[in-house]
Amino acid sequence: MSVIPSGERLKKELGLFDVYAISTGAMFSSGFFLLPGLAAAKTGPSVPLAYFVAGIFILPAMLSVAELATAMPRAGGAYYFLDRALGPLVGTVGGLGTWVALMLKSAFALVGMGAYLAIFVEVPIKPLAIVLTAVFMLVNIIGTKETGGLQRVLVGALLVILTFFIVQGLIEVGSHGFVEVTRDQFTPFLPYGFNGFMATVGFVFVSYAGLTKVASVSEEVRNPDRNIPLGMGLSLATASVVYTLGVYIIVAVLDPVQLRGDLAPVATAAQEFFDWLPGSAGVLLIVIAALAAFASTGNAGIMSASRYPLAMARDRLVAEPFGRIGRFQTPVIAILATGGVMILAILVLDIEGIAKLASAFQLLLFALLNLAVIIMRESRIEGYDPGFRSPLYPWMQILGTLTPFWLITEMGEMAIVFTLGLVAVTTGWYFYYARPRVERSGAIFHTFARWGEGRYAGLDLELRGIVKEKGLREEDPFDRVVARAGFVEIQSGYLAEAIGLGATQLASRTGLPAEVFRDGFLRELEVGFVPVARGAAMPHLRLQGLEQPDLLLARARDGVRLQEAGGAEPPSEPVHAVFFLVSPADKPGQHLRLLGHLATHVDDEAFLPQWLAATDEHELKQTLLRDERALSLHLDPAGPSREWIGQAIRDVDLPTGSLVALIRRRGHGIVPRGSTVLEKDDRLTIIGEPEAIRDLAARYGRTGAVG
Repeated sequence: MSVIPSGERLKKELGLFDVYAISTGAMFSSGFFLLPGLAAAKTGPSVPLAYFVAGIFILPAMLSVAELATAMPRAGGAYYFLDRALGPLVGTVGGLGTWVALMLKSAFALVGMGAYLAIFVEVPIKPLAIVLTAVFMLVNIIGTKETGGLQRVLVGALLVILTFFIVQGLIEVGSHGFVEVTRDQFTPFLPYGFNGFMATVGFVFVSYAGLTKVASVSEEVRNPDRNIPLGMGLSLATASVVYTLGVYIIVAVLDPVQLRGDLAPVATAAQEFFDWLPGSAGVLLIVIAALAAFASTGNAGIMSASRYPLAMARDRLVAEPFGRIGRFQTPVIAILATGGVMILAILVLDIEGIAKLASAFQLLLFALLNLAVIIMRESRIEGYDPGFRSPLYPWMQILGTLTPFWLITEMGEMAIVFTLGLVAVTTGWYFYYARPRVERSGAIFHTFARWGEGRYAGLDLELRGIVKEKGLREEDPFDRVVARAGFVEIQSGYLAEAIGLGATQLASRTGLPAEVFRDGFLRELEVGFVPVARGAAMPHLRLQGLEQPDLLLARARDGVRLQEAGGAEPPSEPVHAVFFLVSPADKPGQHLRLLGHLATHVDDEAFLPQWLAATDEHELKQTLLRDERALSLHLDPAGPSREWIGQAIRDVDLPTGSLVALIRRRGHGIVPRGSTVLEKDDRLTIIGEPEAIRDLAARYGRTGAVG
C-alpha cells in the first residue's frame, strides 16, 4: 500500500516526553529489580561495568532504529522496517516474532511484580497479573494519549524514587570511603575471567531491549524527526546511568554471597542505607518503584506489541480485522488480541523461562534492523528520507549486525533453539498464509538492481507518500520558494505545450538552457512521473547546476489537457494549475518534501476555487503559503503600517526570524533587497517563524492574511 487514508491512520498524540517515557518504561523492570544478583553470580563485582558495556552495545540498534523510524514513521516499527528493506518474508518473521517476544516479556514483567509485593503482602500473582493486563488493555483502547499519560506518571514516579535511591546510596558509600569500599567489595574484579564478564554483558544486554520498542508507535509521534531520536537518546542515557550507578551501589553495600541469590536486590540494598526513614518507609519506596517499573513495562508492552498485527494487517500478512481502527482511533482488535494472548500465556506457560529465551530473538531482530539501514541507504531510493541519519555509517551498522549473533551464542543452546523455532513457525505462516496475498519486494532488490524483475516499483511511491505525510522540516524553504516563484497565465491547449512555455520562463530565471527543462519535463510526463490530480499538475526535476529550489506557477483559467503518449484520448478533467518545481540534484529529500507539500495544498477541496478566483499573482501565492508562517501586509497611509512607508527594508523593525519575501507594487512583483524603499499601497508578503508572524499580526493586523 502507499499513502494510508487519513481515517485509517493513528492520531499523532505523542510528544517528546511520551517517547522518552515509553522507551524508559520498557527498560526498567527485571533488568534492574531482578537481574543484578543473577548477573553478579556470573561475573562478580564487575557487574556494573557489564551493564555499562551493554549500554554501549545497544547504540548501533538505537541509532539504526531512530533513522528508520524518522524515514518511515509507521505503526509496526521493526516489522515495517524489515518488510520494506528485506521483503515480506523477513518482515513476517520479524513482525510475528517480535509480537510474540514482546507479549511474553510484558507478561513476565507483570508476573515479576510478585517478588517485590511479597516483601509486604502475599497476593495471588497470576490473578493480579491478569487483572493488570485487562486494565492496561482498557487504557490502550481508550486512547494513545491516555496510555501515554499513564506511562508518564509511572515513569515519573519510578525515576524520582530511583534518583533518591542513587543519591542516598552514593552518600552511604562515600561515608565509608570510595577507595576502601572499592578495595573491599570490588576485589577481585573479574573472578570468572573475561569470558565470564562478556557472558554477563550478553545476559544483561536484554535489559536495554525495550529502548527501541517506541518505534512501533512512531506513526503516533508528533515531529518524529526530532522526538524519536532525541527521546531514545535521553532514555538510553538515563538507563545507562541508573543501571551503572544503581548496580554499583548494590554491589558496594551488599555481601557478595547474599547478592548472588537475591531476587529483590534493590530492596535489600535500600534496607542498608534507608534506615534513617521511619519504619519500613525506605523499602516501601523501592517496592513502589518496582511496581511502577513492572507496570510501565506491561503498559508500554501492550501498546507497542499491538501495533505489529495492526501494521501487518494493513499489508495483508495477517487477517484484515487486526488493522481496524476503533472509535477512539486505536487498534481495538489488535489490542484485545495482544492482551488475550498475554493472559493465556500467564495462565498456562512458564513465563519467566520463555521470556528469557525470547530475548535471543530480540538480538536477532537488532542484527536485522542494522542490516536494514544498510539496505535502505544502498538502495538509493529517493523516497528514503530520514530526518535523522545514524553517524559512522556503515561501520556502526556492521558492528550492530555482527554483535548480536555473538551475544546469542553466549545465551546458551536453549535460547538458540527457541529462536530458530520461532523463525521456523513464522516462516511457515508466511508461506501458508501471507505469500499468496502480497506482491511486494523489499529495498534489497533496489540495492541489487541486476536482479531485474525483483525490483518493486511501488516501494519508492510508498516512501514518497510517507514523505508527503510527514510534511516539511524546519529548514525547508517552502515559503520562500513560493513567495519568490515566477508566474505565468497560459491559454488552453495541452500540458506538453504549457511545458514548453514553462521551460522558457525557468531558463530566464535560472540561466540554464530551456531544452534542459523542456526535455526533462516531457520525459517525466511520458513515463507517468508527473503528478496530476484535482485539476493540478506538478512537473518536477532535480538538476545539476541549480543552487537552490525554484518554482514557476502557471494558471490556465480555461484548463489544459493532458495529452497521453501513444495517441490515447486525453482525460476529461482539465488542468488549471501547473507547478513547475526544480531543485538541486543533491537534495532529493528536500525536493520530495516541497513537492509533497504542494500536493497537500492541492488535495484541499478549497484550493482550486481559490486558485481560479485569485485576482493577481499575490493572491495566487497566498493559496499556497502557510497561514502560521506568512502574512500579507498592506502599507496603508492611514493604518498602523504607515511607519514603514519611505523606509528601506533593512531599516524596518522586523521581528527576528522573519523577512519580506515579496513586494507587490502597482500590479508588479518585486523581489526585495535590503536597499528597497517601501512605498504606500505596497503589499508585502512576509514569511518567518510562527512567533514572528503572530507578533507582526498583533502589531499591524492580519490584513489580507494568507491561509
